[in-house]
Amino acid sequence: MATILVEDTENLEKAIKRFKRMVEKEGIIREYKKREYYEKPSTILNRKNKTLQRKMMKKSRKSHDSRSAY
Repeated sequence: MATILVEDTENLEKAIKRFKRMVEKEGIIREYKKREYYEKPSTILNRKNKTLQRKMMKKSRKSHDSRSAY
């Protein structure tokens, strides 16, 4: 949970910016958007598998390109 202490002499806009940075750093908004709608476990698994496949393809292309350069 993100909390900040605001002093009486501190500017409100500055405190809001500090709060926004803290929320961004902790990933609260990202987590909220992820949990906003229910996602079936099979859909989650499929999404993770697709991202893993993309990552592996990118890695294999990158290693193949670096070998062919020499």
